[in-house]
Amino acid sequence: MPRQGLTSARVSAAAAELADSVGLSRLTVAAVARHFGVSDAALYVHVRSRDALIEQVAIRAAAGFADALAIAVAGRAGHQALVGFAHAWRAFAVTHPGQYAATQLPLPAEVGTNSTGHLRLIELSYAMLRGYGLDEPALTDALRFVRSTLHGFVSLESADGFGHPRAVDASWHSILDAVHFTVTNWPTGTREQQ
Repeated sequence: MPRQGLTSARVSAAAAELADSVGLSRLTVAAVARHFGVSDAALYVHVRSRDALIEQVAIRAAAGFADALAIAVAGRAGHQALVGFAHAWRAFAVTHPGQYAATQLPLPAEVGTNSTGHLRLIELSYAMLRGYGLDEPALTDALRFVRSTLHGFVSLESADGFGHPRAVDASWHSILDAVHFTVTNWPTGTREQQ
């Protein structure tokens, strides 16, 4: 019988918060059980394994991440949309490091295709870049470039990987200008793998 007041939604919310505070790699069913003051067995009524717990965190995090990006790009196009998107991306990664890490994990196909948050992340990403007038396959190539740049920056920043004394924010703004310039001047020819 499920413990009074303990629900799958409360378990996934607590797991997401723990992922942010202790790191996704240290998130376990036992840690969530300790958070609620219950036995591990009591939690297995709501989550079947650590992998399932991580999937729940990823689904929840993707929805929150998508909400933040949607607000940031609403009513904007081109450079303004790109900058809003990038700032929201960075803010989510810094504020929710464990949840951000969960959104970057590959999920089983049946989980990923049913996660509305993940689907919205994809749609928002493509919509943000459509303001640059790109068609396929250039649109996907440019999106991979933007995602790689943003993810690389926030990953290095969160790992204290920028040791130079130049202000990180100054570099961030220069990088966004460079991304805008690159996407604006994206090559239109296609080069298939040889």
